[in-house]
Amino acid sequence: MAYDFLGLTNDVNRRLNEVELTSITFASAVGFYSSLKEGVNSALRTINHQEFEWPFNHILAEEELSAGVTRYGYPSDAKSVDMDSFRIKRDATLGNETKRLRILSYEDYLDKHVDDEYNTGDTSIRSIPTHVFRSPSQEFGVHPVPDKDYPLVYEYYTFPADLILHSDVPTVPEQFRSIIVEGAMYYAYMFRGDNESSQLSLQKFNQGIKDMRGIYINRYEYLRDTRKAF
Repeated sequence: MAYDFLGLTNDVNRRLNEVELTSITFASAVGFYSSLKEGVNSALRTINHQEFEWPFNHILAEEELSAGVTRYGYPSDAKSVDMDSFRIKRDATLGNETKRLRILSYEDYLDKHVDDEYNTGDTSIRSIPTHVFRSPSQEFGVHPVPDKDYPLVYEYYTFPADLILHSDVPTVPEQFRSIIVEGAMYYAYMFRGDNESSQLSLQKFNQGIKDMRGIYINRYEYLRDTRKAF
């Protein structure tokens, strides 16, 4: 069975001994079958809500800065932006090398540099940015004000949209297919009023998410002693 919206929904159907949907009947499914589709999406939403930085939701973004413009909006699907990842990308035409931007607190920006944002007449204060700051309004800003349209690269974690088409594929890797299905089973049993089975599926679902967190999130960094031996 393909790993897509239809395949996941039919995984639940098979476990419940229900007639499976097809690519033709999927879109028009109503009643119990419609609730199964919503159950799959609910399970995926729960998984994606559990962590801000699931690696399978990682996005490498590239944006062109505009000369004279300090602030830029986050992508509409951004859940968590990695402020440590901002860098100006090498551009042979502009003559700049790749350079990582250092983080500037918003308070320091307001205290020391905010006038540059409004001083549009003095182009001498513009240069290749060296710092990035996070504003309170779902924006990031760069300092100094760009003097050219530099290419900017940064990384963020998205919150995926719901599955809609029968062929839509979740961002969660297929190896965790059974966890998604267990979450959808919880909602299916709830729809049927089978509280005992729903709670059992919920326990398995939560344990599955815990296992995912153990694989992807709960990792320990080791420090390496770089001191020279005497």
